[in-house]
Amino acid sequence: MTEIIGIRFKKVGKIYYFDPNGVQAEKGQHAIVETARGIECGEIVIANKQVDDDKIVKPLKSLIRIATKEDMATVAQNIALEDQALKICAEKVKNHKLDMKLVAAEYTFDRGKVLFYFTSDGRVDFRELVKDLASVFRTRIELRQIGVRDEAKMVGGLGVCGNPLCCSTFLDDFQSVSINMAKEQGLSLNPTKISGTCGRLMCCLKYENEAYQELTRNTPPVDSIVETPDGRGVVTSINLLRGKCTVRLDSAPDALEIYNREDLKVLRTPKERHSMTQEEKANAKELRKLMDK
Repeated sequence: MTEIIGIRFKKVGKIYYFDPNGVQAEKGQHAIVETARGIECGEIVIANKQVDDDKIVKPLKSLIRIATKEDMATVAQNIALEDQALKICAEKVKNHKLDMKLVAAEYTFDRGKVLFYFTSDGRVDFRELVKDLASVFRTRIELRQIGVRDEAKMVGGLGVCGNPLCCSTFLDDFQSVSINMAKEQGLSLNPTKISGTCGRLMCCLKYENEAYQELTRNTPPVDSIVETPDGRGVVTSINLLRGKCTVRLDSAPDALEIYNREDLKVLRTPKERHSMTQEEKANAKELRKLMDK
């Protein structure tokens, strides 16, 4: 077992483990630590805690100190400088005629490095830009290309539900989302209806996916031949959440009856679906573009 503290450097970001170095830290405090990027200030989200050795990567970097008022004042100054740095970098990008979109600028706590985040459709040769920026800021410069999902997380905004984006409020990491999740939930496969602000499949498709998978396993699919309390029939539609199946009975083909899924016994599952229409093929092509590579 190893004693650790957990620190988060962004409002909604990953939690990193550090050696408390004999200090009893409290949740909500800020701490100064050394990271791979340099000296950073982060919020303590996990107080002193013992964890299994197989859950950490040794050696752990040690806590330098609990942040003081002066340290927090430095953080506030850095945030103010970041807006100015972003404007300067944007002007330099324009002068160098580079095909890149700046998203954010970030100073390390000790101002030993300035990081600029950007998006681009392809690779960008920014070597001359880095030299130009280094002559202005007189410190180390790092340009980091990010994806559109990362951009949405950093910039924030409102989703189609009207609430702030999940990635910018509580999702600390992105999970893989697939078209099959939309299919299992009976959603429209129109790309414009199941893609988020970032242009990728909505993260919330993942939230209820396991529940829908369990319901699907226990519910007769449409076109199944089933045995009902009133005889044999064919399932014409299902309501997964209510657990109801609409069945056309062989004995009364002009009428539809609704049964609980527990009352049905599947005799034969449906064959493969018919080939896709041209519209469905076009939608499928667009949906493939939304999936994570």
